[in-house]
Formats: sequence, C-alpha cells, structure tokens
Amino acid sequence: MKSKIWKYTKRSLLVLLLLLTVFIINLLWFKPFSINHFYTKIFVEFAMDSPQMVAGMGSKLWHYDRLDDNSQKAGDESEELLKKDYAMFKRYDREDYSGQDLISYDVLDDFLQGQMENIKYENYGYSQSQKGGNYMGIISFMKNIHKIENHSDAEDYISRLSQIGTSFDNTLIQVKIEQDNGVIPPEFVIKKMLVNMHNIRDPELQDNELVKDFTEKLDSLKDLDNDTKIALKKDMKEQMLEVVQPAYDRMIAFYEDLLTKADSRAGVWKFPKGDEYYQHQIKASTTTDYTAEYLHNLGLKEVDRIVAQIKTLLREQEYEVDLNPIGKILNDMSKDPKFLYDDSEEGRQQVIADYQSIIDEIDAKMPEYFAILPKGKVEVKPVPKYKEKTAAGGYYESPSLDGSRPGRFYANLYDLSATPKFAMNTLAYHEAIPGHHFQLAIQNELEGLPIFRSFMGSTSYTEGWALYAERLAWEAGFEQDPFTNIGRLQAELLRAVRLVVDTGIHHNKWTREQAIKYMSDTTGFADSDVESEIERYIVWPGQALAYKVGMIKILELRQRAQEKLGEKFDIRQFHKAVLENGSLPLTLLDRQINAYIEETLKKS
Repeated sequence: MKSKIWKYTKRSLLVLLLLLTVFIINLLWFKPFSINHFYTKIFVEFAMDSPQMVAGMGSKLWHYDRLDDNSQKAGDESEELLKKDYAMFKRYDREDYSGQDLISYDVLDDFLQGQMENIKYENYGYSQSQKGGNYMGIISFMKNIHKIENHSDAEDYISRLSQIGTSFDNTLIQVKIEQDNGVIPPEFVIKKMLVNMHNIRDPELQDNELVKDFTEKLDSLKDLDNDTKIALKKDMKEQMLEVVQPAYDRMIAFYEDLLTKADSRAGVWKFPKGDEYYQHQIKASTTTDYTAEYLHNLGLKEVDRIVAQIKTLLREQEYEVDLNPIGKILNDMSKDPKFLYDDSEEGRQQVIADYQSIIDEIDAKMPEYFAILPKGKVEVKPVPKYKEKTAAGGYYESPSLDGSRPGRFYANLYDLSATPKFAMNTLAYHEAIPGHHFQLAIQNELEGLPIFRSFMGSTSYTEGWALYAERLAWEAGFEQDPFTNIGRLQAELLRAVRLVVDTGIHHNKWTREQAIKYMSDTTGFADSDVESEIERYIVWPGQALAYKVGMIKILELRQRAQEKLGEKFDIRQFHKAVLENGSLPLTLLDRQINAYIEETLKKS
C-alpha cells in the first residue's frame, strides 16, 4: 500500500515539476500564457539584472553579494532583451483589457516606449556628475540599503566592496564613449565632482564612510564573537586598500585629465543633435509634447503672477517692495536673525527636531483630506556629510517594499543660513507629508497590481504632486503665518523660475552665470542654494520642468472635477483618484480623473 502511495506521489511530483518547468520556460523565453505572467517576466528580468534594486526593495534573495553588472556587454544584452520584450508585449491586444488591467497595460506601454526612445540617446547626458553617479551612489547604496544582520551579510558586504574596482572601470568606459560623442561636462561641474571624490577618498581609512558604516553595523551584532568581527574587519580593510581606494584614484585621475578638455558652455545645445536631445528630455520628464519655447514663456508668466502675490504680502508686513528687486528683499529677509538657527551642533539638532514636529503636526490632520493614507511613517535625517555641499536643501527616500525601512526626509545642514525658518514648512510638506511620502509610500503599498506598478514613476506626476501638496497644506490651514506663506510662495516661485532657466540654459544658450543671476534676483534664495540648483539643471536637463507642469495639471484636473461634480465633489475622493493608481503619465492621469468624475456622477 505504501509503495502504491509513493508511486502516486512520485508521479504527481514529477507532473508538477514538469508543469513548473514548462511555465518557467514559457515565462522567460516565449510569450507567457497571460499578460499578468508577462508582467512577472518583466519584473523577473529586472530583478535578475539588478541585485541592487532587489536589495533596495528589502530583499536578500537575489545575489546579495553582488553589485549590478554595468559593463557594456550587459548593457547591450539589456537593450536587445528590451526590444524583444516590447515586440512580445505588442502581441497582447489592448482591446482585451479594462479597469486596472488596462491601466497596467498603458503604464507599461508608456514605460517601454520611453525606454526604447532612450536607446537613441544612451550616450548623451552625463552618467556621472556632481549630483550623482556611481562614485557617490555606491556609498549611498552600501550605507542605506545593504543590511548587516548576520555573518553572511557581512561577507556579502565585503564581496560587494571587492567588485567596486570593476564597477568603476565600467563606468569610465561609458564616460569615454560619451566623451567620444562630444558629451563632456562643463569645467565647473568636473571641478565639483573632483571635490566630491576627494571628500570620499582622502580621509584616513578609519574615517572613510564605508569603513565607518561596516564597522558600526558589524559592532551592533550581538551574536558574533569578537574574533570573528576582527577577522571580518581585516578582510574589509584589505578590500578598501587593494580595490576601493585604487578605484577612486583611477577615477580622480581620469577626471583631472578630462578637466583639461572641458569648457564653460552649460547647455546641451552644444552636443551633436543637442536640440533634439533636449526635446526628448522635455517629453521624458513632463510626459507632454510641450516645446522649450512654450515652457519658457509659461515660466515667465508664472513668475510675474507669483511675484505679485509675494509683494502683496510683503507690503502688508510694511516692507518697501518698490525700491529693490524681489529677490533682494527675500534674501535680506532670509538673513534676519529671527529666522535663523544657531550655527552649531545644537542648532543642527534643533532643525531636525523642528522638521519632525512639522511633519507630525500635519500628519495628524490628513485624514480630513485623504481617503487613503500610507501605513508607514517618516523620519527626518541629516544629509550625509560627504555629499551635503552639493546636495539639495532636502530630499526624500522611499520606504522599502517590505516596510522594514521607513520613509526618510533628508535635511541639508551644511549651510544653516540656507534654512530660514519661514521656508521649512513648505520643504517638509513637499518632501514628506503630504508630498512625496504620501505619493510614493501609497504606491509601494498598492495591492493586487503587477509589482512594476509599485516602483515605476513619472517625474511630472511625482514632483507635480509634491508641489501640489505644498499648496494643499496652505489650503488645509497650515502656513497661515504671513512669513511662512511667503516661504510657500517663494518655493512655488522657484519652480516657475526653473521653467525659465532650464529652457534658458539648454535652448536659449544662457550661461551658468546668466542663469544664476536671474534665479538670485528673482527668488532671493541663498547663494549656495542658487548655485547648486542651477548646476543641477545643467547636468539633469529637463528634469526641473516637471514640477510646475505636473502641479498645473493636477490643479486643472481638480478644477475640472469641482466644476462637473458641484456639491458631489469630495476632496478626499479626488485625492484617492489621483493616488490610488500609483505614478502615471499625465495623459493617463487625465483619463483616470475623467473616469472618477463619470463614476461619481453615475452614483447620484
């Protein structure tokens, strides 16, 4: 009897194994049985291609000991796979889908089309800059993503360090290809890159960011004996001396040589087919077909409108607004001691504490405005010292998909004079609540959807929402103090100015100095902030256009909903309609809001 049962069980297991094998082969090499399986295929391919992405999602299941393969060969293979996947995707008939299935189809279609378009410009743009790149990204990844919870994790950390030399050499191969195509960063960008590299490379070994990170994580483990920790630290330091530091030395030497070949021209118009590339960047960031000329003029109009509102508030506070440029008045105001923190360690700690209080306060009121809320919270952290000099005033980092890492708002404490108290609320609302944290954390928590919907993003949607969130906070009763309201308008003014200077630099051939002067005269931001912002637009052409374009679109959609729904309009349900599908291109968001309006009207 037992023999018969075993034979039956064995046959069943063999059948299951055969079916599983057929499924996996079909999934990876042929057109999957259903489009949901195709979505799984896409995600599996991304995961297999990027161990670092998988680790960023909070998982150790896929090559936790490896860095991404950034070789030219791997890039070429990824491009070929992308072309095959897109051709396979188009074999599914869009007419067969509706509801969330149709949204998923269109989101992936838009993404894959964009990736296909990017192939045309793969050797344009700056893969490394003072704002980011492999030489800085590896530090952020190891510190913020690679957990050390046991002996194996520590060995995996050391293994990843051993691969940094190869990774950096592959990076320089890509940069040389860009150089051969006439894409060389301006000299002022390279100089700041070299400062960043030296800040990472030059400290004594025990003060290196990676050494400190590994040591702190390892020392926190209670289950490892001291001898094991000493051995692991010895292995780690060997990799630092033999692989990591020489890799930075090679990169520094390369950019010191490249500096001799650079010039001061700031815009991508200087590239072969630079105008064509910039229009591609505009479409990629805004998900619209707007031209550079249209966006430049839109920016000028928005600047005039917002400046008029700020002047009204300043007059009410008895400022003389007719004798000086608005930028000078705002800049002088930001230097008023009553708006500044003490430039000390205690002052910096107070900035972090105050940001946390601002976030916690508004978080408590958000159920009145949102029908869906993120599960995770937000914690405030200082920008790491190695990159604070060139980083923005603040930025947000999404929580991990498994919820083990909360959302993080990083505040830049490098220059406290660039953090006037009247501007802090708006920055916190933009980066955290109800801005990036609400949008990105809710996207991470979406259930019943293909997993790619949790991490694909449209800049115009994401940044447009965050800028809209600043205004929403004011509408919700925050920022009612006139100076805090001026801070809100000054932040919106910055986004309008971005339309002017980004297009000015890359289309109208403005110089770096011309763009800095316009932004300084108009916004009144600290010189350090203005310089950092302008140089960001120089190396990330088009990205800064997305903020105002996205905000304008969301406000337009809200106005449409209010007009068509009248008394049936519910701000909580509107926000649900905006957020419940994750990040969407603006064209798809427009369609979804129309659907929300129609469904609401049908319920009456």
